[in-house]
Amino acid sequence: MKRWMLLLLTALICSPSWAGQYQTFKNVEVHYSAFNSTFLAPKVARSYNLKRNGYSALLNISVLDSGSLGKPATTAKLSGSARNLIGNTKKLTFREVKEGDAIYYLAEFSITNEETLTFNIDVNAGNKGTGKLTFTQKFYVEE
Repeated sequence: MKRWMLLLLTALICSPSWAGQYQTFKNVEVHYSAFNSTFLAPKVARSYNLKRNGYSALLNISVLDSGSLGKPATTAKLSGSARNLIGNTKKLTFREVKEGDAIYYLAEFSITNEETLTFNIDVNAGNKGTGKLTFTQKFYVEE
């Protein structure tokens, strides 16, 4: 639980608008945050076996059941890709992480300096809701 809270805290610090970054599909809220892997503390990156360098970024997605009291985390199947402005596509592979009541999905991907990526993520939480999460974000390499 401590690692999850540290990862969440790091994501919140690194992306102040994260709290407002979500989309709703039927009875699920899909929260997302994409950030450079150097925003993670080295200890956190090691504990999750994540690459931590200036050319790697991370997409963190959590799916909440808005139809249940307290909006608990719920499992989902995620697949998708990120496409840059010249049309190069990067397939995203999501890894489910469960810690206590928290469930989140992590996908690592490479970036280049000032690269703008459009993410297209298919979210399937079964009867609770399905949909396509789409957003665009610009990344900067840290050397």
